[in-house]
This record gives sequence, C-alpha cells and structure tokens, in this order.
Amino acid sequence: MIAIPTLPQRRRLAPLSRALILATALCAGPAFALSPTPVQMAPAYAGIIGLEEALLTPQPWIAQLPDADTLILDRADITAQNLRMRQLDASIIDLHKLPATLPRTLVREHIDAISNAPTRTLYDVQGRQVSAAQLQAITANLGLEAIPASRPIQYGLVVHRAALRTFPTDLRVFSSKGDTDIDRFQESALFPGDAVAVLHESADGKWVFVASERYAAWMEKRFVGTGSADQVFGYGKEGPYRVITGATATTAYTPEEPRVSNLQLEMGVRVPVLADWPVMDTVNGQQAHAAHVIQLPVRNDDGSLALVPALLPRSQETSDDYLPLTRANLITQAFKFLGERYGWGHSYNTRDCSGFVSEIYRSFGVLLPRNTSAQAISPALDRLPFTDKDDTATREAAIADLQVGDLVYIPGHVMMMLGTANGMTWMIHDTSGGSWFDADGKRIHAQLNGVSVTPLEPMMASDTASYIDRMTNIQRIRPQATK
Repeated sequence: MIAIPTLPQRRRLAPLSRALILATALCAGPAFALSPTPVQMAPAYAGIIGLEEALLTPQPWIAQLPDADTLILDRADITAQNLRMRQLDASIIDLHKLPATLPRTLVREHIDAISNAPTRTLYDVQGRQVSAAQLQAITANLGLEAIPASRPIQYGLVVHRAALRTFPTDLRVFSSKGDTDIDRFQESALFPGDAVAVLHESADGKWVFVASERYAAWMEKRFVGTGSADQVFGYGKEGPYRVITGATATTAYTPEEPRVSNLQLEMGVRVPVLADWPVMDTVNGQQAHAAHVIQLPVRNDDGSLALVPALLPRSQETSDDYLPLTRANLITQAFKFLGERYGWGHSYNTRDCSGFVSEIYRSFGVLLPRNTSAQAISPALDRLPFTDKDDTATREAAIADLQVGDLVYIPGHVMMMLGTANGMTWMIHDTSGGSWFDADGKRIHAQLNGVSVTPLEPMMASDTASYIDRMTNIQRIRPQATK
C-alpha cells in the first residue's frame, strides 16, 4: 500500500523531496550545472521511475484530495471563460464574424498560413524520398490560381471524424526513413457536428479548405455537408443533449442508414437528443428503448447537409450535459485515455498531447486552443510564464504550487498534473517518449508512445536539462479571482 501525501503534507515535505530528487535523479540545465548522483529510487513498475501499479488508476489520486468534488468553475464561470477565450485568443476563429463574401486575400491568407511548400527532404511510408514532382503536384492541387476575387461563404457540419491536413493529399510524409509515427502533413482532426466555414476547394475537387473554431486546414470534402448558416449554427443549439464522457462512444450499427452506423463520437462531443421521438417508432429498424435517439449531420449525394436520427446505445458513456468541472472528474476523465496510442495531430484515430488535454476539458464544456504553441501562451487562461532567467528555486516553487488539472508546458509538449506520490509530482500526458537517469547514471529512454503516468521531477529533456528546466508555461483553468 502506498502513502500519498495530502496537499498540506506535500507543502511540508516539498523541500525535503526536492533536495532528495535533485541529489539523486536530476541534472539541471547549463545555468544550474548540477551532475546526476543517482541512487536507487523506490518503485519502478514497468520500468517507469517511481511508479507503482496502484498509481495507474484514478482512485488513489482522487482519495488524496480533500476537495475532490468541489466545483472549480460552475457553468456560468465556464461560459465566461469561453467568452474570454473567443475574445482574447487569436488562435480561436469566430466563424460568425467571417464575411458573407470572402475576398481572395482572406482565403489566401488562411491557406498560406499552413500550406507552405516543403523545403526539407521528406520520405514516404516505404522510406522513399518524396520527389520534387510529387511535391509539385501536391502544391498544384491547392488550386490557388482558381480562387476567385470574391465568393460567398459556405458553412457546413462535419459528418465523420476527419483528418485536417497541411495539403490536400492523403500522402503521409516523414522527416526520416523508418520513423513513420510523425506525419508532417497531419495537422489535427474534426469530429461529427463540428461547424466549419468552407473557404476553398482543391483542384481535384476532393478536398476543401475549412476554418473551424480552433483550426484551419484541408479536409476531405466527403466528410462535410454544407448548409445555411441557420442550419449549421442552429445544430444542437437547444437541448436536451447527450455529451460523450467516455474516451469515445459509438452509435448503433444500422444497415438502413450507413451514414450514422457505428459512427465514432469523441469525448466532449455534444449531440442533440430527439426527446419527442414516438416511443414505438423504430429508428433505422430498431426500437429505441435501450438507446438515446440523437440527431446527427450527414452529407447527401449532392454535398448538402441533412440531419437524421440515430441511436446512441445507453451502454455508451454519456451524460445529459457537460460534466461538473471538479478535480475528481478531471482525474477520472484523463484516465479514460490511459494506454491509448499516441497519435500526432490526431492520427491513428487517437490524439496527441494537446488533443488529449483539449478533449478532457471539452467534456466539461471548456474551450482550449488546438496546439501546444497556442495553449501555452493563451491570454485567456491563468498563465504563469517562465524564461531562461527563472532559476531552479523559482521553477520548483511553481511545481510545488500545482493543482490537479493544471497544464505544464515544455517546448512542443503539455502534461496535466495528477497529484503527488512517493515524494514526487506526477503527470498524465500523451507522449511519444520520455527519459530519466538510472541508478548507474545512464539516461534511459522509454518509448512510451501513448497516454502515460510519469513523475515530473526525474524526467529529462536531454543529458543536461530536465523537463522542469525546459518548462515554458503553466496554464491553469481556475477562477479568475485567484490571479
């Protein structure tokens, strides 16, 4: 049985814990010039320094919290927080404010921001160098010369989980031979019911450049149905709802309506419920007592948007509204992804580090920017920034002050704070890897490649810099009065 210190105990233990860790496991960055003097750390379950198997469940982390079920933000607070995000964060796109007639300059501005012709060598999944002719064909498919001087804006709803791509191509490209996890043309993904503005179409007619609230990129045209602004923005505007609270949920299989058969819905997706559906009427060949009758968007053969009923089985993890934002719920939601494969830019039908924290907070109705680069500096959150002038003591004091759900950023990565155990601060994060020193002073690299639970203090970004040394920001979703 492990003993996890409570928050007051943690305050008392912090100086001793930090001294022990610095003396035993860490090597600070050049400005702090410490050498690792490793000793035998306590547990190391599955090779992870300091880990015990019991820590791979939410219960011990929740049990240490005296205020586990206390609201961090209530619904009114979250509404106000999201309004700040939309007003203050430049990475958030207000679709309602896009002009009804799109000028060529605006369309080019959005496309040019992401679809820059590659200058470095890239390789395909077989390890072959992507040729200049291939790259030329890909950039030609942007169809930039076909952008009219102006065009009416089109709105649409995403009808199926869809990749957002740098270019209008499904060619996967990589920076080195044999390393096929990080597709450099993969940007993100959109989910059923997400609203988009369609800004342009590729030369081959198979892709559209779309702007969603959090990202603008290319997606396959077959995954969006276009309709009027009222139809798109009115979707799900009024309740009742079901919010997906599992990592994913899947609609019932139906041969009668394949467009909504076994459709995957992601954590935090909110779908309207057809509460007045006649109880004995079937939905796509099935009586609905064991499911929720929901409404989903589909694409007609002509590309237009339609809304159709579907069944969401009651066996799937859903709620009648967004979950209460509590520390217990944050931990519970995060653990629903534990062990899921890391998917750069939401590839592999999974998610990456920033997508991971975004989907957790989406299940509470909280809006976050898409990428770590935007999340880490968002002015709409309670931000604590760091520079290379911040010394070890300053950084350790910030770590000691972390609360469950706080987001810790290092370059290109974000982690969510879970709690403390075995004298260390613990994170849950979706990561491609991690490293630390073993008892012999050798840096061990672990190909974690998924949602993992790791301590923060021993984690090394290089032989000479720890994660704490590299920390750029802490972002907190807390009441603004605490600033």
